[in-house]
Amino acid sequence: MDKINALDAFAALSQPTRLDVFRLLIKAGEQGMSAGDISGTLGVRQNTMSANLGILNRAGLIRSDREGRSIRYFADMAGLHGLLAFLMEDCCGGRPELCQPIIKELACAC
Repeated sequence: MDKINALDAFAALSQPTRLDVFRLLIKAGEQGMSAGDISGTLGVRQNTMSANLGILNRAGLIRSDREGRSIRYFADMAGLHGLLAFLMEDCCGGRPELCQPIIKELACAC
């Protein structure tokens, strides 16, 4: 990921609803969620949700699959990986022991 892509991702996540959507989709995992379920869970009108989903999609943070008449959304883990890798690219100036607490915090215990 380059600086421009990282800035797009941060801009997308800088709005509360979009941050909530992204975190919800990470929690949903491989099952993802339909747009209607996301809207209902977060209490956001569907047309507003549609705009927010589009912004997250263009930022490379989520992806979608059409299922008949509905669309299922998923966190794009490659996009998240790219963003985290961009942030940690030169972590700790060559002293990996300083980065270990952050890496342990990021590691999924599931």
